[in-house]
Amino acid sequence: MKTALVTGASSGMGKATAMKLLADGYVVYAAARRVDQMRDLEKLGATVLAMDITKDADIVAVVDRMTAERGGIDVLINNAGFGMYGAMEDTTIVDARYQFEVNVFGLARLTQLALPYMREQGAGKIVNLSSMGGKVYTPLGAWYHATKHAIEGWSDSLRLELKPLGIDVIVIEPGIIETEFGHVLIGPMIERSGQGAYADLAHKVAHSTEESYKSGGTPASTVANVIAKALTARRPKTRYAVGKYAKPLIAVRKWFGDRAYDRLIMSRV
Repeated sequence: MKTALVTGASSGMGKATAMKLLADGYVVYAAARRVDQMRDLEKLGATVLAMDITKDADIVAVVDRMTAERGGIDVLINNAGFGMYGAMEDTTIVDARYQFEVNVFGLARLTQLALPYMREQGAGKIVNLSSMGGKVYTPLGAWYHATKHAIEGWSDSLRLELKPLGIDVIVIEPGIIETEFGHVLIGPMIERSGQGAYADLAHKVAHSTEESYKSGGTPASTVANVIAKALTARRPKTRYAVGKYAKPLIAVRKWFGDRAYDRLIMSRV
């Protein structure tokens, strides 16, 4: 049986993916900071591990344990991440660095540690959860989008490096999904930019975000099913856009250009 590690598995897409992989017969290790929120996964057969993706010691400990118990990681689902919004000018560089630590550097470090086993086996799957935000952009999301655009380019280069070694790199680009993302985003954004030069825009973005999620998102299980399908594909796609708004917004920017996309986005805030 293949061994999979799913990060950010305490909720949303990570938890749904862990459940799907368990149902499909994988040996699943689920990692997140909030261990208590993964007890349901534990009851289903997953091994749950505490891991802060920004702490190197935590990352090393997880890989060491999986190496000791299973030899290594066959399937790595890099899902851990969060969205930090607020005007670029209002966001401290300390906060911006933390956004990159979670969404980019922690993911990269974990991947580095997982690769030796995959190379030795001549096989492996690395699935990076990007976002439609890795191809498009929204106001007040500069630092978040910067991390997701980074993941896209990083994954493309990694795919070229690893393909000759028998390792696939797959990018998932979710749209609006039924997760905590929207609720977690709004409060800190208003705290950063709810007063001052960007206050009007911040409150408009908060309202449009609430409306987007109020009207419903795509279930996290849909993303999990796409990931599971990609893992079993003989030749998986390089990227999969999935969920509410993902394909249409990516297409508008691609085919109509940045100015048309700018007008569309600003008409919605």
